[in-house]
Amino acid sequence: MARVTVEDCITKVPNRFDLVLYAGQRSRQIASGEPLLVERDNDKNPVVSLREIAEGKILPEELMESIIQAAQKHVEVDEPEEDDIDLLRKAVGGGSEAGEEAPADLETDIQKKNLEPDSNKQAEDANIIEAEDE
Repeated sequence: MARVTVEDCITKVPNRFDLVLYAGQRSRQIASGEPLLVERDNDKNPVVSLREIAEGKILPEELMESIIQAAQKHVEVDEPEEDDIDLLRKAVGGGSEAGEEAPADLETDIQKKNLEPDSNKQAEDANIIEAEDE
């Protein structure tokens, strides 16, 4: 196959717009170091990706999954287990043993510490604003 045309790929991916998405995603994968599934033959990444699609070396479903993962912005964060929270409470100073008083809400305590204003910083900011107004 000397030249790759859209007609060579249309049998694998009937929608031309999807074909552009798949070829672009595969080109980015190749540029980031993924191994080639066909010989390069001095071709650029988009041509190589179209040749891979035309020859059926890579499945459109795999490329669609890769596109979806690349577009996702939400990253799942593991919430701490109850055992981890108990260890944190012990480390902070409160305990979870019988008779010991644990902080009411460890997360609230941490947030309050992070949100408490620094009175010296506020005073400096107020002085700067007053100096600018004069």
